[in-house]
Amino acid sequence: MSALQDLVTDVAAVPATPTKSLRLGMLASLAVLLLLLGAPLLLKSFVIFQITMVLIYAIAILGLNILTGGSGQVSLGHSAFYAIGAYSSAILIEHYDVHYGLTLPVAGVVCFAFGFLFGLPALRLSGVYLALATFALAIAMPQLLKLSVFERWTGGVQGLVVTKPDAPFGLPISQDVWLYGVTLAIALAVYLTAVNLLTSRSGRAMMAIRDNEIAACAMGVDVALYKTLAFGISAGITGVAGGLGAIAVQFVAPDSYTIQLAIALFVGMVVGGVGWLPGSLVGAGFIVFVPNLAEGISKGLSGAVFGVILILVIFLAPHGARQIATRVQHWMHRLRSK
Repeated sequence: MSALQDLVTDVAAVPATPTKSLRLGMLASLAVLLLLLGAPLLLKSFVIFQITMVLIYAIAILGLNILTGGSGQVSLGHSAFYAIGAYSSAILIEHYDVHYGLTLPVAGVVCFAFGFLFGLPALRLSGVYLALATFALAIAMPQLLKLSVFERWTGGVQGLVVTKPDAPFGLPISQDVWLYGVTLAIALAVYLTAVNLLTSRSGRAMMAIRDNEIAACAMGVDVALYKTLAFGISAGITGVAGGLGAIAVQFVAPDSYTIQLAIALFVGMVVGGVGWLPGSLVGAGFIVFVPNLAEGISKGLSGAVFGVILILVIFLAPHGARQIATRVQHWMHRLRSK
């Protein structure tokens, strides 16, 4: 238990993040945006689908980053909120014929409510104990989705098939390209909202709690309110990602949202850099493409290869992509000063 406690303590003790470092610079942001906009023109449908999943996981990791990097609360159970968001969209689309675009805010609101309510009893927990509580939530969620009382809506073990939307107005583009565009627009909106949130008064209150809860309380910050609010916002963003994931994959089933997904999201956050919002995209790319790379190296030992790659990444860049970006920025500054 001591080793796990040390790991969670290290993750929770996120160094203070300056406002400017929460986002990329203007030129870097434009370059990334242009690459993402041009992707459908150059890549095949399957690769577009993979990048769509990268964007979806990036949204989920960003939500987790607000909780852990923003308020210092460690969660190993965000796969549960991802599942709730996915099922919310799938049920509304398939059972009630609701437009897919309208199901996403509903999924976000539902998950916000679940996250806020879960955050209330979690106020008594911190560090390793909060991590274990959320870990238990991730383990329990697939079993809860299989209960016969919910089978009428969830489909039980068999799950639900979700219809992928066509492009509107008869636009001559494929379903994958259209969904990619929708996902990119939502990801950009969520990213800008998250940056504005963490640079606002509420965001500064959350980061004050993260850095020193006692000092924040002494300065008049409502610790209980902002900790539960962080849980709710984080869960809501993850729920939107879950809804998008259900539409993209066209299928939801309990076994799709196991503890492996929760760990993958946590790994993506650490690889991207805890507390650095642009790193969510890097972390999402890591958990989508690196397992495929590991399987290409050795199908029988893909898990071991992935583990070795992850160990190397953490050893060479303990603070993830954020550390690499900082070094590149420092080198560029030195070159300009010469």
